[in-house]
Amino acid sequence: MNRDFDPVQLGSIELFCKAAEQQSFTLAASALGLTPAAVSRSVARLEARLQVKLFARTTRQIRLTEEGKAYYEQCTQALQQIREAELSLAGKQREPSGSLRISAPTTYAHYRLLPLMPRFFERYPKIKIELNISNRNVDFVEEGYDVAIRLGYLDDARLASGLVARKLEDVVRGTYASPSYLKRFGMPRTPEDLHQHRCLQFLLPSTGRPFPWYFEVNGETQEFAFAPSISVTDDVLGGMTLAKNGGGICQSFHYIVADDIAQGRLVEVLKEYNGQTRPYSLVYLPNRLMSATVRAFVDFVMAEIANSDART
Repeated sequence: MNRDFDPVQLGSIELFCKAAEQQSFTLAASALGLTPAAVSRSVARLEARLQVKLFARTTRQIRLTEEGKAYYEQCTQALQQIREAELSLAGKQREPSGSLRISAPTTYAHYRLLPLMPRFFERYPKIKIELNISNRNVDFVEEGYDVAIRLGYLDDARLASGLVARKLEDVVRGTYASPSYLKRFGMPRTPEDLHQHRCLQFLLPSTGRPFPWYFEVNGETQEFAFAPSISVTDDVLGGMTLAKNGGGICQSFHYIVADDIAQGRLVEVLKEYNGQTRPYSLVYLPNRLMSATVRAFVDFVMAEIANSDART
């Protein structure tokens, strides 16, 4: 059998991956107990063998080229497979361990994901979690995330770099206001009535555009265009707080407002026009190369969400 790789090259691949994660030869060298020059020479040997530039270099920073991003993704998956093979043979893979970087949108994190995490920690005490809670789509390769939760229909364009999406659940959208607001301004009977009301709208951080409102009209889902009285940026829950305190009418997902409705702080309006759903999905690298840590998290969340849906 001919040797396709030698120990030096395999070591260069590991150094390349560490430099890509740290976005710095100096930080990678510090983490590995080497000199920055050694890391730089190792990456240069790898680039010479591949005949491509893996990093774009400036005096202050390095960043992956497009070829570098693709190579990094494949290398990290391959190295993870090697680690898992070794752990499996050593009998250490029965209990997943290590670090897991997760990104989740604010509302889903607070109302759906975070309540589940104590049970996850109890089941997998050796897994350490770094959780990013924000309303932006993270870059898996450049930022080193393992799993993300995303809202909406994920087409091929949104699933860049060969990511895999598994639908968690469909969430129901509704329109809500506080009893005090409705007492003062009256109950809207049709979507068109909203032009005479204070409508609260969230602006998407990725585009700056309003998060659209939808209604079911004559059996069809239609987007409702209006001039919002108040636009909220960054924190989607700001509109909910305004609505609960009589500030206006908002659209939201039922899982966010369920307790407020039960406690009488909010009332659903335009019920006959509501009911549209949107999906939430778990997004991660292809499952054939999924680490045991990622697999444990994905399987746990999928099962917990399914069980919570069954209870409700």
